[in-house]
Amino acid sequence: MEFNKENLRKIRGLILFTIIVLIALWKYTVVLEALGFLLGIMFPFLLGAAIAFILNVPMHFIEEKLFYNKKTKNQKWAKRLSRPVSLVLTIIFVLGIISLVIFVVVPKLGSTFMSLGKSIQAFVPKVQIWVEELFNNNKDVVALVNDIRIDWDKVLNGIMSFFKNGAGSVLGSTFTVAKSIVSGMTTFVIAFVFACYILLQKERLNIQVRKIMYAYLKREYVEKILDICSLTYKTFSSFLTGQCVEAVILGAMFVVAMTICRLPYALLVGVLIAFTALIPIFGAFIGCVVGAFLILMDAPMKAVIFVILFLVLQQIEGNLIYPKVVGGSVGLPSIWVLAAVSIGGSLMGVVGMLVFIPIVSVIYTLFRNHVYGQLEKKGLQIDQESGNPVELSKAEAADSGNGITGNEN
Repeated sequence: MEFNKENLRKIRGLILFTIIVLIALWKYTVVLEALGFLLGIMFPFLLGAAIAFILNVPMHFIEEKLFYNKKTKNQKWAKRLSRPVSLVLTIIFVLGIISLVIFVVVPKLGSTFMSLGKSIQAFVPKVQIWVEELFNNNKDVVALVNDIRIDWDKVLNGIMSFFKNGAGSVLGSTFTVAKSIVSGMTTFVIAFVFACYILLQKERLNIQVRKIMYAYLKREYVEKILDICSLTYKTFSSFLTGQCVEAVILGAMFVVAMTICRLPYALLVGVLIAFTALIPIFGAFIGCVVGAFLILMDAPMKAVIFVILFLVLQQIEGNLIYPKVVGGSVGLPSIWVLAAVSIGGSLMGVVGMLVFIPIVSVIYTLFRNHVYGQLEKKGLQIDQESGNPVELSKAEAADSGNGITGNEN
């Protein structure tokens, strides 16, 4: 190795990097505390960026449909009003959904669970009579069912004791709770204002970020980063849009079908399934379990009808609606969707289930493109039937990527 200025600069940088890593490993607690402190400072802005990313999907749709159609595309007033009006309509739309949940779903759930104790009290004797009729010749089963006794006074006392202890602990730490609420509200307000600023000035911010990147990074690195960012945005927005539309369609199907079949809690169960269906794969089944339990307390046979109805509608939704609405928007095979949901759920809960599918889809797409690029360099394609490599001619190598390798989805 020649000890010229360039090599000496690289060696100094490597030595400095090694020293920093060793110090970070030695004083890792200090490093973690510093990272936590920085994260606490940056959290409102990170939350604002996430809110802006989510709101940008419906805002972009409204902007395109209202202000950039054939009639208003070249109008000056449309260019001036498109962004603020679209943002206001998006906020009104989101607040409408939140209001629907707060003023329709939550009170209904509250009243349902308040009357659940009485429903269970009335339900247990019905079950005992039904089991006696079903197992009339089996005295052991009948005796076992008749021995079921629920001390409702004890259950109610336990619930009241829980709420009393919880209320006492809350009252004992009123200042802490108030401080947390004020801090959370402040964080949300800062994040929301920052999100609005991003949405109103996103083109200018895009140009500023590009200037910084081109100033300090090599051009090929910048282009790769921009390609990854573009792929990430397309994947996330397609997944979010498709999942929301699919959830609304599924919820509406349940409301209509349950109303026709005269099943109780049609609106409540439909809205509940629509919200839980936002969780990929498992979400609708969560709504099914809750809905079946609620209907079971009212009419056991109708709960069976509801489960059958759910299975039928789930098949229609999975085989006809989901492929049309969501389809291959995330470009991820089913086995990797299941893996992404499982890993995301174990790491971050419900949020992880929603976030990990687009993340894994982006990684999958980048890795697949890299694999195809490596095969193209070697002049190979993989036969989809046998899995054997096939040598490409020069003409085929120039048009590689559209041939035998194809799409394994």
